[in-house]
Amino acid sequence: MVSLVPTISSTISRLNLLPKSSFHYTLRGLRTLQLQHKQRSPVWFPLNSSFNRLSANLSFSNFNSPKPRNENPAIMDDDLVVLGIETSCDDTAAAVVRSNGEILSQVVSSQADLLAQYGGVAPKMAEEAHSQVIDQVVQEALDKANLTETDLSAVAVTIGPGLSLCLRVGVQKARQIAGCCNLPIVGVHHMEAHALVARLIERKLQFPFMALLISGGHNLLILARDLGQYIQLGTTIDDAIGEAYDKTAKWLGLDLRRSGGPAIEELAREGDAESVKFSVPMKQHKDCNFSYAGLKTQVRLAIESKKINAEIPISSASSQDRISRADIAASFQRVAVLHLEERCERAIEWALKIDPSIKYLVVSGGVASNQYVRSRLNQVVMKNDLQLVCPPPSLCTDNGVMIAWTGIEHFRVGRFDPPPPANEPEDTVLDLRPRWPLGEEHAEGRSDARSLRRARIHPSLTSLIQASMQQQS
Repeated sequence: MVSLVPTISSTISRLNLLPKSSFHYTLRGLRTLQLQHKQRSPVWFPLNSSFNRLSANLSFSNFNSPKPRNENPAIMDDDLVVLGIETSCDDTAAAVVRSNGEILSQVVSSQADLLAQYGGVAPKMAEEAHSQVIDQVVQEALDKANLTETDLSAVAVTIGPGLSLCLRVGVQKARQIAGCCNLPIVGVHHMEAHALVARLIERKLQFPFMALLISGGHNLLILARDLGQYIQLGTTIDDAIGEAYDKTAKWLGLDLRRSGGPAIEELAREGDAESVKFSVPMKQHKDCNFSYAGLKTQVRLAIESKKINAEIPISSASSQDRISRADIAASFQRVAVLHLEERCERAIEWALKIDPSIKYLVVSGGVASNQYVRSRLNQVVMKNDLQLVCPPPSLCTDNGVMIAWTGIEHFRVGRFDPPPPANEPEDTVLDLRPRWPLGEEHAEGRSDARSLRRARIHPSLTSLIQASMQQQS
Protein backbone atom coordinates (compact mmCIF):
# COMPACT_ATOMS: atom_id res chain seq x y z
CA MET A 1 0.00 0.00 0.00
CA VAL A 2 1.72 3.13 -1.19
CA SER A 3 -0.89 5.70 -0.21
CA LEU A 4 -4.22 5.62 1.53
CA VAL A 5 -5.36 8.98 0.22
CA PRO A 6 -7.01 8.56 -2.14
CA THR A 7 -5.80 5.12 -3.30
CA ILE A 8 -6.39 1.87 -1.44
CA SER A 9 -4.60 -1.21 -2.71
CA SER A 10 -7.03 -3.66 -1.15
CA THR A 11 -10.60 -3.87 -0.03
CA ILE A 12 -9.99 -3.51 3.69
CA SER A 13 -6.37 -3.43 4.71
CA ARG A 14 -6.37 -3.83 8.47
CA LEU A 15 -2.63 -4.08 9.12
CA ASN A 16 -0.07 -4.47 6.41
CA LEU A 17 3.24 -3.42 4.96
CA LEU A 18 2.99 -0.34 2.83
CA PRO A 19 4.72 -1.84 -0.23
CA LYS A 20 2.42 -4.88 -0.25
CA SER A 21 -1.28 -5.44 -0.78
CA SER A 22 -3.32 -7.20 1.88
CA PHE A 23 -6.39 -9.34 1.54
CA HIS A 24 -9.95 -9.46 2.77
CA TYR A 25 -11.00 -13.03 3.32
CA THR A 26 -14.31 -14.83 3.04
CA LEU A 27 -15.95 -16.74 5.86
CA ARG A 28 -15.24 -19.90 3.86
CA GLY A 29 -11.59 -19.00 4.10
CA LEU A 30 -11.97 -18.31 7.79
CA ARG A 31 -13.42 -21.76 8.46
CA THR A 32 -10.71 -23.42 6.41
CA LEU A 33 -8.12 -21.35 8.23
CA GLN A 34 -9.37 -22.53 11.62
CA LEU A 35 -9.27 -26.15 10.49
CA GLN A 36 -5.86 -25.88 8.91
CA HIS A 37 -4.44 -23.82 11.76
CA LYS A 38 -4.79 -26.82 14.04
CA GLN A 39 -2.55 -28.65 11.56
CA ARG A 40 -0.12 -25.67 11.45
CA SER A 41 -0.63 -25.19 7.69
CA PRO A 42 -3.11 -22.37 6.99
CA VAL A 43 -4.71 -21.97 3.61
CA TRP A 44 -5.79 -18.48 2.49
CA PHE A 45 -8.71 -17.50 0.29
CA PRO A 46 -8.37 -13.89 -0.85
CA LEU A 47 -11.30 -12.09 -2.37
CA ASN A 48 -10.92 -10.11 -5.57
CA SER A 49 -8.55 -7.29 -4.58
CA SER A 50 -8.78 -5.32 -7.80
CA PHE A 51 -10.59 -2.42 -6.10
CA ASN A 52 -8.08 0.40 -6.19
CA ARG A 53 -9.92 3.63 -5.58
CA LEU A 54 -12.20 5.00 -2.86
CA SER A 55 -14.46 7.93 -3.68
CA ALA A 56 -13.86 10.91 -1.42
CA ASN A 57 -17.59 11.64 -1.59
CA LEU A 58 -19.26 8.46 -0.36
CA SER A 59 -22.97 9.08 -0.07
CA PHE A 60 -24.43 9.32 3.41
CA SER A 61 -27.30 7.15 2.16
CA ASN A 62 -24.84 4.26 1.96
CA PHE A 63 -25.04 3.97 5.74
CA ASN A 64 -28.83 4.03 6.09
CA SER A 65 -29.55 0.40 5.33
CA PRO A 66 -26.92 -1.94 6.72
CA LYS A 67 -27.61 -5.63 6.67
CA PRO A 68 -29.53 -6.45 9.86
CA ARG A 69 -27.72 -8.46 12.51
CA ASN A 70 -30.22 -10.33 14.64
CA GLU A 71 -27.68 -12.20 16.72
CA ASN A 72 -24.89 -11.03 18.94
CA PRO A 73 -21.91 -13.03 17.66
CA ALA A 74 -20.81 -13.63 21.25
CA ILE A 75 -22.81 -16.89 21.06
CA MET A 76 -20.97 -18.15 17.95
CA ASP A 77 -17.50 -19.51 17.22
CA ASP A 78 -16.78 -20.31 20.85
CA ASP A 79 -13.47 -21.97 20.00
CA LEU A 80 -11.65 -18.79 18.93
CA VAL A 81 -8.91 -17.51 21.25
CA VAL A 82 -7.42 -14.09 20.47
CA LEU A 83 -4.55 -12.15 22.00
CA GLY A 84 -5.15 -8.39 22.07
CA ILE A 85 -2.29 -5.85 22.32
CA GLU A 86 -2.80 -2.16 23.07
CA THR A 87 -0.05 0.51 23.09
CA SER A 88 -1.74 3.55 21.58
CA CYS A 89 -0.82 6.00 24.34
CA ASP A 90 0.47 5.58 27.89
CA ASP A 91 -0.58 2.10 29.00
CA THR A 92 0.96 -1.16 27.81
CA ALA A 93 -1.84 -3.73 27.81
CA ALA A 94 -2.45 -7.29 26.66
CA ALA A 95 -5.27 -9.76 27.18
CA VAL A 96 -6.46 -13.12 25.97
CA VAL A 97 -10.17 -13.46 25.25
CA ARG A 98 -12.26 -16.38 24.06
CA SER A 99 -15.00 -15.74 21.52
CA ASN A 100 -17.71 -16.88 23.96
CA GLY A 101 -16.86 -13.75 25.98
CA GLU A 102 -14.61 -15.39 28.55
CA ILE A 103 -11.71 -13.14 29.57
CA LEU A 104 -8.84 -15.56 30.12
CA SER A 105 -6.37 -12.90 31.21
CA GLN A 106 -5.85 -9.16 31.38
CA VAL A 107 -2.57 -7.34 32.08
CA VAL A 108 -1.92 -3.59 32.13
CA SER A 109 1.37 -1.83 32.82
CA SER A 110 0.71 1.80 33.74
CA GLN A 111 2.99 4.75 33.07
CA ALA A 112 1.58 6.70 36.03
CA ASP A 113 5.00 7.69 37.34
CA LEU A 114 5.99 9.11 33.96
CA LEU A 115 2.73 11.04 33.77
CA ALA A 116 3.41 12.57 37.16
CA GLN A 117 7.02 13.36 36.24
CA TYR A 118 6.24 15.06 32.92
CA GLY A 119 2.78 16.39 33.74
CA GLY A 120 1.28 14.42 30.86
CA VAL A 121 2.25 12.04 28.08
CA ALA A 122 5.74 12.51 26.61
CA PRO A 123 5.68 10.45 23.38
CA LYS A 124 9.36 9.47 23.32
CA MET A 125 9.37 8.53 27.00
CA ALA A 126 6.12 6.62 26.53
CA GLU A 127 7.61 4.69 23.59
CA GLU A 128 10.64 3.68 25.66
CA ALA A 129 8.42 2.59 28.53
CA HIS A 130 6.32 0.44 26.16
CA SER A 131 9.46 -1.12 24.69
CA GLN A 132 10.78 -2.04 28.13
CA VAL A 133 7.66 -3.92 29.26
CA ILE A 134 5.87 -5.16 26.11
CA ASP A 135 7.48 -8.63 26.14
CA GLN A 136 6.75 -9.08 29.85
CA VAL A 137 3.14 -7.87 29.57
CA VAL A 138 2.32 -10.17 26.64
CA GLN A 139 4.01 -13.17 28.27
CA GLU A 140 2.17 -12.55 31.52
CA ALA A 141 -1.14 -12.41 29.65
CA LEU A 142 -0.40 -15.77 28.03
CA ASP A 143 0.78 -17.29 31.31
CA LYS A 144 -2.33 -16.16 33.19
CA ALA A 145 -4.46 -17.71 30.46
CA ASN A 146 -2.44 -20.95 30.76
CA LEU A 147 -1.75 -20.81 27.03
CA THR A 148 1.17 -20.49 24.67
CA GLU A 149 1.34 -18.50 21.45
CA THR A 150 0.62 -21.65 19.44
CA ASP A 151 -2.78 -21.99 21.15
CA LEU A 152 -4.01 -18.71 19.70
CA SER A 153 -6.42 -18.36 16.78
CA ALA A 154 -5.27 -14.84 15.88
CA VAL A 155 -3.54 -11.72 17.18
CA ALA A 156 -5.33 -8.35 17.35
CA VAL A 157 -3.47 -5.06 17.81
CA THR A 158 -4.27 -1.37 17.86
CA ILE A 159 -3.03 0.35 14.69
CA GLY A 160 -4.69 3.73 15.33
CA PRO A 161 -5.56 6.31 16.30
CA GLY A 162 -2.85 7.15 18.81
CA LEU A 163 0.78 8.20 19.10
CA SER A 164 2.73 6.69 16.22
CA LEU A 165 5.82 5.99 18.35
CA CYS A 166 3.69 4.06 20.83
CA LEU A 167 1.55 2.28 18.23
CA ARG A 168 4.71 0.98 16.59
CA VAL A 169 5.78 -0.96 19.70
CA GLY A 170 2.54 -2.92 19.89
CA VAL A 171 2.33 -3.54 16.15
CA GLN A 172 5.90 -4.85 15.99
CA LYS A 173 5.23 -7.24 18.86
CA ALA A 174 1.98 -8.46 17.31
CA ARG A 175 3.66 -9.07 13.97
CA GLN A 176 6.52 -10.90 15.64
CA ILE A 177 4.11 -13.32 17.33
CA ALA A 178 1.91 -13.72 14.26
CA GLY A 179 4.91 -14.29 11.99
CA CYS A 180 6.59 -16.85 14.23
CA CYS A 181 3.38 -18.82 14.83
CA ASN A 182 1.79 -18.38 11.38
CA LEU A 183 -1.24 -16.57 12.84
CA PRO A 184 -3.67 -14.20 11.13
CA ILE A 185 -3.58 -10.64 12.40
CA VAL A 186 -6.33 -8.06 12.89
CA GLY A 187 -5.57 -4.34 12.97
CA VAL A 188 -7.99 -2.64 15.37
CA HIS A 189 -9.38 0.89 15.55
CA HIS A 190 -8.86 2.05 19.13
CA MET A 191 -12.14 3.97 19.38
CA GLU A 192 -14.19 1.19 17.83
CA ALA A 193 -12.75 -1.10 20.49
CA HIS A 194 -13.96 1.23 23.25
CA ALA A 195 -17.47 1.01 21.79
CA LEU A 196 -17.55 -2.73 21.06
CA VAL A 197 -16.26 -3.88 24.44
CA ALA A 198 -19.73 -3.01 25.73
CA ARG A 199 -21.05 -5.93 23.64
CA LEU A 200 -18.75 -8.23 25.60
CA ILE A 201 -20.22 -7.25 28.97
CA GLU A 202 -23.83 -6.63 27.85
CA ARG A 203 -24.99 -9.50 25.66
CA LYS A 204 -28.33 -7.83 24.90
CA LEU A 205 -26.54 -4.97 23.18
CA GLN A 206 -27.21 -5.29 19.48
CA PHE A 207 -26.85 -2.87 16.60
CA PRO A 208 -27.94 -0.15 16.19
CA PHE A 209 -26.81 1.72 19.31
CA MET A 210 -25.30 5.07 20.20
CA ALA A 211 -21.92 5.54 21.82
CA LEU A 212 -20.20 8.40 23.61
CA LEU A 213 -16.46 7.73 23.72
CA ILE A 214 -14.60 9.99 26.13
CA SER A 215 -10.92 9.88 27.03
CA GLY A 216 -7.79 11.96 27.28
CA GLY A 217 -7.48 12.29 23.52
CA HIS A 218 -11.00 11.86 22.21
CA ASN A 219 -14.59 13.02 22.50
CA LEU A 220 -16.69 11.13 19.99
CA LEU A 221 -20.46 10.67 19.57
CA ILE A 222 -21.38 7.95 17.10
CA LEU A 223 -24.33 5.99 15.84
CA ALA A 224 -23.22 2.37 15.42
CA ARG A 225 -25.37 0.92 12.62
CA ASP A 226 -23.48 -2.36 12.33
CA LEU A 227 -20.00 -3.78 12.81
CA GLY A 228 -17.71 -1.35 11.02
CA GLN A 229 -20.61 0.98 10.08
CA TYR A 230 -20.51 4.21 12.08
CA ILE A 231 -21.98 7.67 11.66
CA GLN A 232 -20.07 10.41 13.46
CA LEU A 233 -22.54 12.73 15.15
CA GLY A 234 -19.98 14.82 17.00
CA THR A 235 -16.29 15.03 17.84
CA THR A 236 -13.89 17.33 19.64
CA ILE A 237 -12.73 20.41 17.75
CA ASP A 238 -9.74 20.99 20.04
CA ASP A 239 -9.15 19.39 23.45
CA ALA A 240 -10.96 16.33 24.78
CA ILE A 241 -12.56 16.17 28.21
CA GLY A 242 -9.85 13.88 29.60
CA GLU A 243 -7.19 16.40 28.63
CA ALA A 244 -9.16 19.11 30.46
CA TYR A 245 -9.39 16.94 33.59
CA ASP A 246 -5.66 16.22 33.48
CA LYS A 247 -4.62 19.86 33.03
CA THR A 248 -7.00 21.06 35.75
CA ALA A 249 -5.62 18.44 38.13
CA LYS A 250 -2.06 19.51 37.34
CA TRP A 251 -2.84 23.21 37.90
CA LEU A 252 -4.52 22.38 41.22
CA GLY A 253 -1.47 20.49 42.46
CA LEU A 254 -3.17 17.08 42.57
CA ASP A 255 -1.45 13.70 42.46
CA LEU A 256 -1.28 12.76 38.77
CA ARG A 257 -0.19 9.21 39.44
CA ARG A 258 -3.90 8.42 39.58
CA SER A 259 -4.53 10.49 36.41
CA GLY A 260 -6.51 13.72 36.48
CA GLY A 261 -10.01 12.28 36.32
CA PRO A 262 -10.13 10.35 39.60
CA ALA A 263 -8.18 13.11 41.41
CA ILE A 264 -10.61 15.84 40.30
CA GLU A 265 -13.67 13.73 41.05
CA GLU A 266 -12.49 13.02 44.58
CA LEU A 267 -11.59 16.64 45.37
CA ALA A 268 -14.82 17.90 43.78
CA ARG A 269 -16.85 16.09 46.44
CA GLU A 270 -15.49 18.62 48.97
CA GLY A 271 -16.34 21.67 46.88
CA ASP A 272 -19.28 23.87 45.90
CA ALA A 273 -20.04 23.22 42.22
CA GLU A 274 -21.83 26.59 41.89
CA SER A 275 -19.10 28.70 43.47
CA VAL A 276 -17.19 29.51 40.27
CA LYS A 277 -19.27 30.62 37.29
CA PHE A 278 -17.62 28.93 34.36
CA SER A 279 -19.33 29.26 30.97
CA VAL A 280 -20.58 26.13 29.21
CA PRO A 281 -18.61 25.69 25.96
CA MET A 282 -20.09 26.18 22.49
CA LYS A 283 -23.56 27.26 23.56
CA GLN A 284 -23.88 29.19 20.29
CA HIS A 285 -23.10 26.13 18.14
CA LYS A 286 -26.19 23.95 17.67
CA ASP A 287 -24.32 20.80 16.79
CA CYS A 288 -22.93 17.82 18.71
CA ASN A 289 -19.24 18.75 18.68
CA PHE A 290 -17.14 19.38 21.76
CA SER A 291 -14.60 21.97 22.85
CA TYR A 292 -12.68 22.09 26.12
CA ALA A 293 -9.88 24.53 25.26
CA GLY A 294 -11.93 27.54 26.37
CA LEU A 295 -12.99 25.90 29.63
CA LYS A 296 -9.34 25.09 30.37
CA THR A 297 -8.53 28.78 29.94
CA GLN A 298 -11.33 29.75 32.32
CA VAL A 299 -10.03 27.29 34.91
CA ARG A 300 -6.45 28.55 34.61
CA LEU A 301 -7.58 32.16 35.11
CA ALA A 302 -9.68 31.18 38.13
CA ILE A 303 -6.69 29.41 39.67
CA GLU A 304 -4.51 32.46 39.08
CA SER A 305 -7.11 34.77 40.65
CA LYS A 306 -7.20 32.57 43.76
CA LYS A 307 -3.38 32.65 43.85
CA ILE A 308 -3.20 28.87 44.03
CA ASN A 309 0.35 27.57 43.79
CA ALA A 310 0.45 24.22 42.01
CA GLU A 311 3.97 23.65 43.36
CA ILE A 312 2.34 23.12 46.76
CA PRO A 313 0.66 19.70 46.60
CA ILE A 314 -2.93 19.44 47.79
CA SER A 315 -1.76 17.35 50.75
CA SER A 316 0.24 20.34 52.04
CA ALA A 317 -2.30 23.07 51.27
CA SER A 318 -3.89 25.16 54.02
CA SER A 319 -7.55 24.52 54.83
CA GLN A 320 -8.67 27.67 53.02
CA ASP A 321 -6.49 26.87 50.02
CA ARG A 322 -7.92 23.36 49.90
CA ILE A 323 -11.47 24.76 49.92
CA SER A 324 -10.60 27.06 47.00
CA ARG A 325 -9.13 24.18 45.05
CA ALA A 326 -12.12 21.97 45.80
CA ASP A 327 -14.55 24.67 44.66
CA ILE A 328 -12.71 25.07 41.36
CA ALA A 329 -12.60 21.29 40.87
CA ALA A 330 -16.33 20.93 41.55
CA SER A 331 -17.28 23.90 39.36
CA PHE A 332 -15.08 22.66 36.52
CA GLN A 333 -16.52 19.16 36.70
CA ARG A 334 -20.11 20.42 36.70
CA VAL A 335 -19.60 22.50 33.55
CA ALA A 336 -17.40 19.94 31.79
CA VAL A 337 -20.05 17.25 32.22
CA LEU A 338 -22.91 19.65 31.44
CA HIS A 339 -21.26 20.11 28.04
CA LEU A 340 -21.42 16.32 27.59
CA GLU A 341 -25.07 16.26 28.61
CA GLU A 342 -26.13 18.98 26.17
CA ARG A 343 -24.31 17.36 23.27
CA CYS A 344 -25.72 13.92 24.11
CA GLU A 345 -29.27 15.31 24.24
CA ARG A 346 -28.94 16.68 20.72
CA ALA A 347 -27.17 13.56 19.41
CA ILE A 348 -29.95 11.33 20.74
CA GLU A 349 -32.49 13.50 18.93
CA TRP A 350 -30.55 13.22 15.67
CA ALA A 351 -29.90 9.50 16.02
CA LEU A 352 -33.56 8.63 16.69
CA LYS A 353 -34.52 10.46 13.51
CA ILE A 354 -32.06 8.28 11.59
CA ASP A 355 -33.04 5.05 13.34
CA PRO A 356 -35.94 5.05 15.83
CA SER A 357 -35.07 1.50 16.98
CA ILE A 358 -32.11 2.67 19.08
CA LYS A 359 -32.39 1.52 22.70
CA TYR A 360 -28.92 2.01 24.19
CA LEU A 361 -26.29 4.65 24.77
CA VAL A 362 -22.84 3.18 25.42
CA VAL A 363 -20.47 5.40 27.39
CA SER A 364 -16.89 4.18 27.31
CA GLY A 365 -13.31 5.43 27.41
CA GLY A 366 -11.23 6.42 30.42
CA VAL A 367 -13.49 9.28 31.54
CA ALA A 368 -16.46 6.88 31.60
CA SER A 369 -14.97 5.50 34.84
CA ASN A 370 -16.03 8.76 36.53
CA GLN A 371 -19.12 8.07 38.65
CA TYR A 372 -20.34 11.67 38.40
CA VAL A 373 -20.23 11.42 34.61
CA ARG A 374 -22.16 8.15 34.68
CA SER A 375 -24.86 9.43 37.01
CA ARG A 376 -25.45 12.61 34.99
CA LEU A 377 -25.58 10.78 31.66
CA ASN A 378 -27.88 8.15 33.11
CA GLN A 379 -30.41 10.93 33.74
CA VAL A 380 -30.10 12.01 30.12
CA VAL A 381 -30.80 8.54 28.71
CA MET A 382 -33.66 7.87 31.11
CA LYS A 383 -35.33 11.09 30.01
CA ASN A 384 -35.15 9.79 26.44
CA ASP A 385 -36.34 6.25 27.28
CA LEU A 386 -32.94 4.72 26.52
CA GLN A 387 -30.67 2.52 28.61
CA LEU A 388 -27.11 3.40 29.62
CA VAL A 389 -24.40 0.78 29.15
CA CYS A 390 -21.03 1.44 30.77
CA PRO A 391 -18.27 -1.16 30.85
CA PRO A 392 -16.66 -1.67 34.27
CA PRO A 393 -13.84 0.81 34.99
CA SER A 394 -11.14 -1.75 34.17
CA LEU A 395 -12.57 -2.00 30.63
CA CYS A 396 -13.16 1.74 30.20
CA THR A 397 -9.51 2.73 30.41
CA ASP A 398 -7.20 1.47 27.66
CA ASN A 399 -6.93 -2.31 27.88
CA GLY A 400 -6.14 -5.41 25.87
CA VAL A 401 -9.56 -7.00 26.36
CA MET A 402 -11.31 -4.46 24.14
CA ILE A 403 -8.69 -4.99 21.42
CA ALA A 404 -8.99 -8.78 21.56
CA TRP A 405 -12.79 -8.63 21.52
CA THR A 406 -12.91 -6.23 18.56
CA GLY A 407 -10.45 -8.51 16.79
CA ILE A 408 -12.82 -11.43 17.42
CA GLU A 409 -15.80 -9.52 16.04
CA HIS A 410 -14.00 -8.68 12.79
CA PHE A 411 -12.15 -11.97 12.51
CA ARG A 412 -15.28 -14.08 12.40
CA VAL A 413 -16.74 -12.09 9.53
CA GLY A 414 -13.54 -12.48 7.56
CA ARG A 415 -11.75 -9.18 8.14
CA PHE A 416 -8.14 -10.00 8.90
CA ASP A 417 -4.70 -10.13 7.30
CA PRO A 418 -2.48 -13.15 6.66
CA PRO A 419 0.54 -13.88 8.84
CA PRO A 420 3.48 -11.55 8.25
CA PRO A 421 6.86 -13.04 7.31
CA ALA A 422 8.49 -15.03 10.09
CA ASN A 423 11.73 -13.05 9.80
CA GLU A 424 10.47 -9.58 9.00
CA PRO A 425 13.22 -6.94 8.57
CA GLU A 426 13.49 -4.45 11.42
CA ASP A 427 13.23 -1.51 9.03
CA THR A 428 9.89 -2.67 7.62
CA VAL A 429 7.51 0.24 7.05
CA LEU A 430 4.38 -0.50 9.06
CA ASP A 431 0.83 0.66 8.51
CA LEU A 432 0.25 2.91 11.53
CA ARG A 433 -2.73 5.27 11.58
CA PRO A 434 -2.21 7.93 14.27
CA ARG A 435 -5.09 10.00 12.88
CA TRP A 436 -7.80 7.64 11.71
CA PRO A 437 -11.48 8.66 11.76
CA LEU A 438 -13.96 6.01 12.84
CA GLY A 439 -17.10 7.02 10.98
CA GLU A 440 -18.39 9.27 8.26
CA GLU A 441 -19.55 12.68 9.43
CA HIS A 442 -23.28 13.26 9.75
CA ALA A 443 -24.39 16.13 7.48
CA GLU A 444 -25.95 18.09 10.36
CA GLY A 445 -22.87 17.55 12.49
CA ARG A 446 -20.38 19.45 10.38
CA SER A 447 -18.92 22.25 12.47
CA ASP A 448 -17.99 25.72 11.28
CA ALA A 449 -15.60 26.13 14.19
CA ARG A 450 -12.28 27.24 12.72
CA SER A 451 -10.21 25.04 15.03
CA LEU A 452 -11.85 21.81 13.90
CA ARG A 453 -9.13 19.41 12.81
CA ARG A 454 -10.17 18.21 9.39
CA ALA A 455 -6.90 16.78 8.08
CA ARG A 456 -7.21 13.03 7.48
CA ILE A 457 -4.18 10.87 7.03
CA HIS A 458 -6.41 7.84 6.42
CA PRO A 459 -9.95 7.34 5.15
CA SER A 460 -12.34 6.42 7.95
CA LEU A 461 -12.77 2.80 9.00
CA THR A 462 -16.41 3.00 7.92
CA SER A 463 -15.57 4.23 4.41
CA LEU A 464 -13.00 1.46 3.96
CA ILE A 465 -15.44 -1.25 4.97
CA GLN A 466 -18.28 0.34 2.99
CA ALA A 467 -16.09 0.37 -0.11
CA SER A 468 -15.19 -3.29 0.31
CA MET A 469 -18.87 -4.21 0.73
CA GLN A 470 -19.76 -2.31 -2.44
CA GLN A 471 -17.05 -4.15 -4.35
CA GLN A 472 -18.38 -7.53 -3.24
CA SER A 473 -21.99 -6.74 -4.10
